[in-house]
Amino acid sequence: MPRITYIEFNGTEHTVDGDGGDSVMETAVKNEVPGIDADCGGGCACATCHIYVDEAWLTQVGERSPMEVSMLNLAEGVADNSRLSCQISLNESLDGLVVRMPESQH
Repeated sequence: MPRITYIEFNGTEHTVDGDGGDSVMETAVKNEVPGIDADCGGGCACATCHIYVDEAWLTQVGERSPMEVSMLNLAEGVADNSRLSCQISLNESLDGLVVRMPESQH
């Protein structure tokens, strides 16, 4: 069961256990983590689940797809470590993952 730490823009941390196969977004929604709206329900059709992946985890979460890059163009404050949390699938190798939410999602 991978454990994820979500950090709100104000520094408030939420550490929760996720289920393998669920996305980082689904795990946030199931655990009522604020700052992940997920308006499209995980269809990579909005940018309301935008997160910043901690630098130490960038290689483990994989590359952005072209569709994800397109959706991130709609988000505010996009950085090199920006991802849509609906596009990161959990597995045991992501145990300890740390992500941050942008100011625009608080």
